Amino acid sequence: MKDVTMTVNGKTVKKPVKGNTLMTEFLRETLRLTGTHVGCDTSQCGACVIHVNGEAVKACTMFAMEAEGAEVTTIEAMANADGSLNTIQQAFQDHHGLQCGFCTPGMVMSAAALLKDNPKPTEAEVRDYLEGNICRCTGYHNIVKAIMAASGQDVSRIAAE
Repeated sequence: MKDVTMTVNGKTVKKPVKGNTLMTEFLRETLRLTGTHVGCDTSQCGACVIHVNGEAVKACTMFAMEAEGAEVTTIEAMANADGSLNTIQQAFQDHHGLQCGFCTPGMVMSAAALLKDNPKPTEAEVRDYLEGNICRCTGYHNIVKAIMAASGQDVSRIAAE
């Protein structure tokens, strides 16, 4: 066991970890931040997307030790300071971009990364960006619509599929 120190959601944490501890396990089991979901453990589903130093990362592909000194943001930190939903989360609610909710944390984290890099993505760009996230409930249409709405675009022209 070796200590790892990082800033998670604005708070510095220092915890002992085994060298093979995945970031998903560290967040969920050690820090009890269970919003980061574990869907596949093979980097296929995107349910575990977090931000590390401002970049979207699938937490199941990263060892906790690799985050030494890093700034880590999880879904728990995405709400507004007063606890209300942020723009992306509200858009997911308003446009029915979730059903069972299992993929939602990863989708929201991916959407935030996309909108940071591309503030006004096209529908095709959103769909392309979400290629690494799997949703088995919604068929993606309302997720795409929610992300475009969060970017401030008029989504009334997007017809249901």
